[in-house]
Amino acid sequence: MRIAYMLTSLGMGGAERQVVALAERMAARRHSVLLLVLRERQQEEWPTNLKVIYLNMHKAPFSLLAGLARARRHLRAFRPDLVHSHTYPANMAARLLRLTGATPATLSTIHNVYEGRWPRMLTYRFTDFLCIRTTAVSEVAARRYIRLKAVPQRKFTVLTNAIDTVEFAPNSERRSTTRKQLDAGGNFIWLAAGRIAPAKDFPNLLQAFAEVHRAEPQTQLWIAGETLDEQLKPISQVAFAGKHGMMDNVRWLGLRRDMPALLDAADAFVLASAWEGMPLVIGEAMAMERPLVATDVGGVRELIGDTGALIPAQHPAALAEAMLAMMRTPVEVRRAQGLAARRRIATSFSMDARADEWDAFYRSLLAR
Repeated sequence: MRIAYMLTSLGMGGAERQVVALAERMAARRHSVLLLVLRERQQEEWPTNLKVIYLNMHKAPFSLLAGLARARRHLRAFRPDLVHSHTYPANMAARLLRLTGATPATLSTIHNVYEGRWPRMLTYRFTDFLCIRTTAVSEVAARRYIRLKAVPQRKFTVLTNAIDTVEFAPNSERRSTTRKQLDAGGNFIWLAAGRIAPAKDFPNLLQAFAEVHRAEPQTQLWIAGETLDEQLKPISQVAFAGKHGMMDNVRWLGLRRDMPALLDAADAFVLASAWEGMPLVIGEAMAMERPLVATDVGGVRELIGDTGALIPAQHPAALAEAMLAMMRTPVEVRRAQGLAARRRIATSFSMDARADEWDAFYRSLLAR
């Protein structure tokens, strides 16, 4: 097969990482693969050896039209059997390109429960005839888009995100080294990760951790993530921590490429999101055998099953209570939870198994 993947950027997000991993596995299966990226090259991107075309598109009308024209030229030269697009902007671009005859078949993937307000839902609905199928990364997301009539149920398929269980495997030596490097000492370390953006609801996490720190002073919160939202600048984050007397116990690690090492060093992982699709970082924490506390949003419940604690979103008191309960759980019980979490990922969410499913799915679509 000749497969062109289209995505908004190659920035350090979960959807981008998933697309790169899938595309590389398709290339390893001897399919011809091309990556089309709507935006310009980012300062920090997921690395790949695949061929990448940057369309350098912006919101200005001329830039959009020029980017679509460039994409059309590259697709005409590549002659794909299928264009597989990911996230709203790329999904719309791929559908518009379908009108030009640049591709015989277009497949759209939705990565989040929330991809925008009603105008975007209408554009999904009115352009649905331009794609042969739409997939979602979680059952919750699929149900929402069906309910909003953005995608007809007969054309919706759920294929969840997946985790590389070789890359994300616990290592006791790496744990000791990383804890020493980051001066963890004897503290209980909570790790949170994700872009510093409204969806991740870090204010909710900070409020909860203020309560946790008051009850258990020998604990730290490490937050790994890039700051994208102007309302959540690092200075405001530091000011919040200082106001609540936990300056030394909240560590802002910024964008990190060593997530397996950070997960090794942590004692538990926490997700405080207001909304999600199927957060990769939860699966990564599970593969690393970390006990979990997470908000019950998007596909989190589908991923965790009964291997972690789920609490309501935007409820800092409940989040703090669950975090304290996890800290006070005997070590051997937490270890058993972590082992069960890794087994669940290896059994149901491994990247290699999911790549096999995508390969078979592509073939079934094209056979029709």
